Amino acid sequence: MSETMSSVDLDATATELVAALAARKVGALELTDAAIARIEARDGPINAVVVRDFDRAREAARAADDALARGERGALLGLPMTVKESHNVAGLPTTWGTSVFGKFVASEDAVGVARLKAAGAIILGKTNVPPFLSDWQSNNPIYGRTRNPWDLERTPGGSSGGAAAALAARMIPLEYGSDIGGSIRVPAHFCGVFGHKPSYNLVPSRGHEPPNVPPGAGVILAVVGPLARSAADLSLAMDVLAGPGEFEERGYRLDLKPARHARLADYRVLLLDHHPLAPLDAEIRAGLHDLAAGLEKQGAKVARSSDLLPDLAKAQELYSSLLTTAMSRGQPGAQSISAHEWLTKLDAQAELRRQWAVLFDSFDVVLAPAASTAAYPHDDNPDLNARTLTVNGQTVPYFLQIGWSGVATVANLPSTAIPVGLTKAGLPFGAQVIGPYLEDRTTLGFAELVERAFGGVRRPPGF
Repeated sequence: MSETMSSVDLDATATELVAALAARKVGALELTDAAIARIEARDGPINAVVVRDFDRAREAARAADDALARGERGALLGLPMTVKESHNVAGLPTTWGTSVFGKFVASEDAVGVARLKAAGAIILGKTNVPPFLSDWQSNNPIYGRTRNPWDLERTPGGSSGGAAAALAARMIPLEYGSDIGGSIRVPAHFCGVFGHKPSYNLVPSRGHEPPNVPPGAGVILAVVGPLARSAADLSLAMDVLAGPGEFEERGYRLDLKPARHARLADYRVLLLDHHPLAPLDAEIRAGLHDLAAGLEKQGAKVARSSDLLPDLAKAQELYSSLLTTAMSRGQPGAQSISAHEWLTKLDAQAELRRQWAVLFDSFDVVLAPAASTAAYPHDDNPDLNARTLTVNGQTVPYFLQIGWSGVATVANLPSTAIPVGLTKAGLPFGAQVIGPYLEDRTTLGFAELVERAFGGVRRPPGF
């Protein structure tokens, strides 16, 4: 094994690092120490890794080295990584960015965290979030503000903002986030990395709930999933994370279909660049069209419109009502709805899912924006409903951009966020690749092919 860890090694993908660990080209403790050193050297102005568990990480790394020396192998054996603050990690605080939950310390790992550890991952600590995971910024009274490595005056996104910032700054190779309103996809887009919002319920979410909420039925629409610096790393993580939960595993087994195609030339793509309720910056639209043209040169069939597309305005109205009900549960002053109203909304969601299933008989993936703009300056207005964004020179309400998140979320569809390019101002922007329900390998596989053909993650200046 090498005696010192080079920056080239630490810049490698998670897949490459796992292979290097298995080949004994680098040790788990060596890699962990290098990652810790990077966090300590780079995280000061960024403030992404806000809960640090370095001593236990080193203990776990020593155990991983012993296992590797015995010839044992694991999907993530010896790989250092971080997880979003809202995931329970035994012995660490979970605050969801608010003092409301006091000094709660988790007594057991979330299901996803337990699966990552069982695969051999070394948990270095936890990354920053907004209060209650309810913003596309990551600033809270417990841990302060996380900044975007591309421009410290701008947001890295939220609610998995610390996750995406740590990846972009190359402090860690893999992260574990969550998404209900774009919380994986928007930070990936703002920071120029990859992220995957799984099909609903593909990864059990137990252990990712507010500390005052018992682990019950879970939150409708909400999912948990990985962020990384390569598309292949998303698949690596999903192979560990996906699978039935504690009740379903008695009779269900994971058997996901492979990606629909192995070549870009065989894909049927629908480009979605207009939404009736969500504006889109002209630079991002142009970048999507450039990508679509590139796909066509690779032989893919790209359509710019389809009568099969569900009514996005009606879908957004449904998404907003479901999201508001789910997120306001248990909050003081929240207005509840009747059980019959709720069931009517679920009926509408089921019909929407059927419409998408019909569309995916004619198309393999939908290529859409992840957000309305590139990363924007920090906004400390405590009234989120009073905030605004500037899109194509026009001032628009801040929360309109959630329309792009809702396209996949309300229909329970998988969506993989991919880097696409840089704006004239030098900020990264991306897209989301939306696919059929439980065909996560198709969106992930398409993302890998796009990365090979057109490139992937770019390095922020200074990192």
